[in-house]
Amino acid sequence: QVQLVESGGGLVQAGGSLRLSCAASGIIFSIYTMAWYRQAPGKQRELVARITRGGITNYADSVKGRFTISRDNAESTMYLQMNSLKPEDTSVYYCYAVSGVNLYWGKGTLVTVSS
Repeated sequence: QVQLVESGGGLVQAGGSLRLSCAASGIIFSIYTMAWYRQAPGKQRELVARITRGGITNYADSVKGRFTISRDNAESTMYLQMNSLKPEDTSVYYCYAVSGVNLYWGKGTLVTVSS
């Protein structure tokens, strides 16, 4: 059974930092492209950052220079270091894994940034 479990969300003041984790099980983690998406109330889910199995990363323009995505294949875990958080970063953050036709979502972790 495939599971993607996010953790690390919470309430933080603007300008603060959080580190999200996504622990994967039931998949060969190293072959998957991994990504973080987010969805704010009333808005569409959007890509935040992605990391390929080879370690190539890309980011949404809104988070470039503030967020860093990384992965630890030995631990089957992906991370998102979020610095200089803004109120507009408030969302549910979802972990996503894809390899070919196989794709999986986590259940999400809530990040709330107060002004």
